[in-house]
Amino acid sequence: LYDVLAPERVERGLDTGIIEIAPLAFMRGRTLSHAMIILNEAQNCTAVQLKMFLTRLGEESKMIVTGDPTQVDLPLGKDSGLNEAIEILRGIEEVDHIAFSKADVVRRELVGRIVEAYEAAPKEQAAKAPAPKTGGKS
Repeated sequence: LYDVLAPERVERGLDTGIIEIAPLAFMRGRTLSHAMIILNEAQNCTAVQLKMFLTRLGEESKMIVTGDPTQVDLPLGKDSGLNEAIEILRGIEEVDHIAFSKADVVRRELVGRIVEAYEAAPKEQAAKAPAPKTGGKS
């Protein structure tokens, strides 16, 4: 918020309740009407959490969900619900999906090169990896 609004506006909004920052766990049972709702880092939501969040949308509200499916920080065995939600909601007229590419990285040029290196790494690592042992005894 501080990147896009003057600090005084953010503080005033938080003080008056115009701006609310709430953990995902506190969304259950709420209906968010007449609001602009932003869920950041949605790649770290499970399918159940994301469904719960998306169904909080009330009258006259807009919702923005951001996430990078390549940066999931959920514990091993927990799948991100972001890709599932994208597929399930495809075709609903009022729902749009925008996927950014490495060309959209705006932090700085170096970050773009880092993204490119990581995208190339699996191919290079697979080529360098020793062939798996099959059959026979070692």
